[in-house]
Amino acid sequence: MENTEEKTKYSAEELEEFRQIILKKIEEAKDDMKMLDDAAKNSGENDINDTSPTFKVLEEGYNVMSKEENSQFAVRQGKFIKSLEAALERIDNGTYGICRETGKLISKERLRSVPHATLSIDAKKRMQKP
Repeated sequence: MENTEEKTKYSAEELEEFRQIILKKIEEAKDDMKMLDDAAKNSGENDINDTSPTFKVLEEGYNVMSKEENSQFAVRQGKFIKSLEAALERIDNGTYGICRETGKLISKERLRSVPHATLSIDAKKRMQKP
């Protein structure tokens, strides 16, 4: 097993593994985004909620809250997709997996679970301390 502290960057094979992880996450995130968009537009419903004049107050409040929540989720999902796309750019320009604070490699385990990470766990912990 290789010591990540001795390496300065990941191999082409390792980068390809990360690329595939990122591409899969982008695809899943875009699918989730489409579902949120469809829900916001009520495109999956065939009822008369949009035209019925007899809304009940609680139902209307719930629908508004759900749309607001979906909108917030969609914003977060959009940021997540941009972060993943930025990670692909870092793969292309040779800076992927390098901690922006320490300059050392981020562990493979961290990148497999958070492929858009730009900080090692140690750097992240240091930033969170008051």
